[in-house]
Amino acid sequence: MFNIGIDLGGTDIKTAIVDMDGNIVAKAQRPTLAQRPYNEVVKDMADSALEALAKTSYTLDDIKNIGIGIPGIADEKTGNVIFCTNLGWYDTPLSKEIQKYINKPVFINNDATVAGYAEYIAVVSKGTHSSVFITLGTGIGSGIIINGKPWSGFHGVGAELGHAPLNVINGVMCTCGNEGCLERYCSATALIRLAKETLQKDNNSIIFEKCKGNLEKINARMVVDAAKENDEIAVKIFDEYVFYLSKAILMVINIIDPEVIVLGGGVSKAGSFLVDAVNKKIPGFLLYKNSKYPEILIAKLGADAGVIGAAMLGKE
Repeated sequence: MFNIGIDLGGTDIKTAIVDMDGNIVAKAQRPTLAQRPYNEVVKDMADSALEALAKTSYTLDDIKNIGIGIPGIADEKTGNVIFCTNLGWYDTPLSKEIQKYINKPVFINNDATVAGYAEYIAVVSKGTHSSVFITLGTGIGSGIIINGKPWSGFHGVGAELGHAPLNVINGVMCTCGNEGCLERYCSATALIRLAKETLQKDNNSIIFEKCKGNLEKINARMVVDAAKENDEIAVKIFDEYVFYLSKAILMVINIIDPEVIVLGGGVSKAGSFLVDAVNKKIPGFLLYKNSKYPEILIAKLGADAGVIGAAMLGKE
């Protein structure tokens, strides 16, 4: 038997046929065109899944479940999307709508949660008791896995680490309407903001050379690469970013104390350079200075994590 995994993003719909061990058999993709009515988007989701299935020798009789990762939250009982701001969906009957085209059980969860679940099922955190997955991208996504199952809380919003308050007094305004959210300090966007603010005061840095004098072209990789080259200003920027990220990880440790913490997203491509920097700061922040803390790992599945994790939602 196989499952259908759908990663619904604001830009693209990614689908895959996935076996029971989390291996992708076939994939398909098409643009979301998010401004359309929801029923048109859902039809494309179904059509894309059927396109992926057509690339195999299997039929719908070989499909057990449909799993969907969304940039929002859903009601497990009704199968409705409670809200999905990127698409403008509110109380949208996603399960019932997609079952008009593919009549299989549907499981829905947050996109970062399913990505974290994929890492648990297939690779980096496989076999662990508990793990927390944090994506360091344009924003911050997170997924919590406890006893081998995704955990999203009673109301479905339990894994929204990106909007936990990190700096509530005069904090940076967040897109959610609150200020001081962790996302404003630990995302790739935050690293870019720190770089811009610093270079506006002092541009004597190879970051300035890498962006050819246009601060609007700075990206996270430029900052990390410059820090690796021991550029003094870049090292200071990166160190401030790591300070905030380490504080965020400390929050996870103090509340959940998972076996491992997995970092994904664009900034995680810094690999051991990032992990080593975080590991230098964490011990000094711990409540119990001599206690062990979660191993910090880098995600491995990349863009495939969403469809794999979604497909495995019905595993339990």
